[in-house]
Amino acid sequence: MKTFLTPLSTQEENAYLRRMASGDQEAKRKLVEHNMRLVAHVAKKYYNSEDDMEDMISIGTIGLLKAVDTYNPGKGSKLATYAARCIDNELLMYFRGKKKRAKDISIYEPIGTDREGNQIHLFDVLEEETVDVVEQMEHEKDLATLRRLLPSVLTDREYQIISMRYGIGRTAQTTQREAAQKLGISRSYVSRIEKKALGKLREAFFAQNGPQSSQKDKKK
Repeated sequence: MKTFLTPLSTQEENAYLRRMASGDQEAKRKLVEHNMRLVAHVAKKYYNSEDDMEDMISIGTIGLLKAVDTYNPGKGSKLATYAARCIDNELLMYFRGKKKRAKDISIYEPIGTDREGNQIHLFDVLEEETVDVVEQMEHEKDLATLRRLLPSVLTDREYQIISMRYGIGRTAQTTQREAAQKLGISRSYVSRIEKKALGKLREAFFAQNGPQSSQKDKKK
């Protein structure tokens, strides 16, 4: 982890606060820099997720900046106390938002179109549950296409990571962090490989299927 500057003394902090109140941006920068240790301290309690510590610190820094901008010494609390709450709130907001978006990333990325021109997502071709026979046939066809493309389009490492991430074959579905631990690489490296692999699958799926033959349906 990075080495952060030591906290300011009460006298130094008050002096910088007075200067910042007069429009001194350098004073504001000093207040932020000398409170980065607090950001790291608050962020540590959230470091049991898939997110890198650097990401947590970046998000926490947003909370610190808001704290320095809105701090009112007249309300009695110390800047560090107020800032800790703002940093914590910023991180909580991030995780709440991430939880809401969890079902909208990666596995829901479009990889092609169906026979009516609608987008097909990776989730669609992996999921087995269908509504009717026609949809079941289309899903089975797309699933077969995707499974055929996996080993031919992806490298061995990409195929391995996609299989681990989405539970393809007999591989149990894992998080990026779990995959990284099993493979002995970083979580961010797994993320980059996964993103690249999904892009290659999407491109290959679309190239093979093309805009689906909706014109044939119109002629019927």
